[in-house]
Amino acid sequence: MKHFLILLLIVTNSLLASDIQVNSLINKTPERVLYIGNSYLYYNDSLHNHVRRMFEEIYPNEIDISNYKSVTISGSRSMHHNIDYMLNHKNIGAAKPFQLVILQGGSEEANTKAERKIFSNEVEKIVRKIHKSGAEAALYMIHAYVEPHDKANPKMIEDIKKMYIEAGIKNNALVIPVGIAFENAYKMKPNIKLHKSFDGSHPSMLGTYLASCVVLASITQKTPKGLHYNYFNKISDADKIFLQGIAHMTVESFFDVEL
Repeated sequence: MKHFLILLLIVTNSLLASDIQVNSLINKTPERVLYIGNSYLYYNDSLHNHVRRMFEEIYPNEIDISNYKSVTISGSRSMHHNIDYMLNHKNIGAAKPFQLVILQGGSEEANTKAERKIFSNEVEKIVRKIHKSGAEAALYMIHAYVEPHDKANPKMIEDIKKMYIEAGIKNNALVIPVGIAFENAYKMKPNIKLHKSFDGSHPSMLGTYLASCVVLASITQKTPKGLHYNYFNKISDADKIFLQGIAHMTVESFFDVEL
């Protein structure tokens, strides 16, 4: 049954890969990165910190944290961010202009056709400004709600996938398939806890670790499998190996590449 599920996930995600136009970044080793989003990023010691630590393990040169930034607003949607202010690196304490900007949309933005239209319009404006600044752009595909969230439903991830993939294609931006990785992990191990149990929305530490592996693999086109980083021994070996494997499989099949 396990081998069947792996095959099913690869086939399903490969269907998406045929639609992707930006399969990789030009700069696969960016050290000046700006993350923009909400609590999905800043929970659990902030996703950008985990990715930076993983990055330093793969490329053993220490990243200047003043150039590796995360700007988040709780409960925010894409329209709530002052992108002009953030892209002026000096405004947020960065020494040099950013090489990569990663945008994470709000959890409610995929819920209705009207909201998805607003997201599409906002992303178009934001990505145009990111590219004009000289940076590459990536869209952080969010995960779906699960129970006990009162809006949890199986269709949500399908709307999320479609919304982010269409925005990536339209705006020549990399899509980071975090939401698909969550879906794949739950199919392989239904009892794993990737969400906070009290709301079914925010990522647990395991969810943030999985997301970090997906971000790393999507940026670098290198596998997260074999990473030693385990958040200072807070992630068990079994969970680390499983989540690294899910991230590897998801990124390979989504982009139709071999890591």
